[in-house]
Amino acid sequence: MNQRIAHIALVVKNYDEAIEFYTKKMHFDLIEDTDLGDGKRWVLVRPKGDSNCCLLLAEPINERQAKSIGNQTGGRVFLFLYTDNFERDYQNLIKNNIEIIRPPVVETFGTVAVFSDLYGNWWDLIEPSKTNLL
Repeated sequence: MNQRIAHIALVVKNYDEAIEFYTKKMHFDLIEDTDLGDGKRWVLVRPKGDSNCCLLLAEPINERQAKSIGNQTGGRVFLFLYTDNFERDYQNLIKNNIEIIRPPVVETFGTVAVFSDLYGNWWDLIEPSKTNLL
């Protein structure tokens, strides 16, 4: 059997502000932005160098979905961004005034810091240890 997760839906307040954040501040690539009509769009972004999983940015279509913006996992870390250069990417977060929730620490699995995206979702930035490579 061969399976993979292709996209993870991320509910956002506004397509354009989310695209701006992920492409300008996080330096993700905009893979697709297709108008589906009635105000809906198919918007995919992904980290540079990753050819697999993308974030599918989705504006809410009802109040229930709108309430999940910034809290899709009930206050836990939602997404895990692996990097080959922790210091470079951590300094990018600082430079772009991205909120750091927990400063860097070295764990057995690698170096990790927790940050918040523009809506309050928590992310781990992780550079795996040499024994725990990407």
